[in-house]
Amino acid sequence: MLETTYLTNNFLIAMPNLADSNFLKTVTYICIHNKEGAMGIVINRPMGVNLGEILEQMDIKTENPSSIKLPIFNGGPVQKERGFVLHQPGQKWDAMLTVSEELNITTSRDIMIAIANNKGPDKVLIALGYAGWGAGQLEREMADNIWINTPVDNDIIFKTPSNQRWQAAVASLGIDLTLLSGQVGHA
Repeated sequence: MLETTYLTNNFLIAMPNLADSNFLKTVTYICIHNKEGAMGIVINRPMGVNLGEILEQMDIKTENPSSIKLPIFNGGPVQKERGFVLHQPGQKWDAMLTVSEELNITTSRDIMIAIANNKGPDKVLIALGYAGWGAGQLEREMADNIWINTPVDNDIIFKTPSNQRWQAAVASLGIDLTLLSGQVGHA
């Protein structure tokens, strides 16, 4: 029997042969992966919406004009109306999940108010929606050569321009994905 490897705190990189428009050339940060399934946030799909628009919809006033320009990302096709803030630790928020020593994810209004008033985390990625997999689904997709994983690199999340994140994540593997086959061999 094969031992399952869970991918929490890893990047999932869409293989070039993945044709699903929701995930074509995406990098997904895996927040939770266990026997019940997986949940992640796509980190390289800006929506063309900025935080100022979201704060206005939430009726949150801002004292931090630079926060208004933060891009909002399409975190995935599930619950697209729900917001997720991926951030580095340091403060406690009402609905916060500690993913690793270096990254948390928060879904509560208090972090949005703090960001709007320059009292939030220094580095954030804000997304609407998430990517989700049922029990065993991600493992099957990995076996079918749909994804490749690599350890997370915070610089890719917070410092690399969003249009370069897929290439940067691929480069971190040290391989050329264009040389890999989309076919899976079974003995």
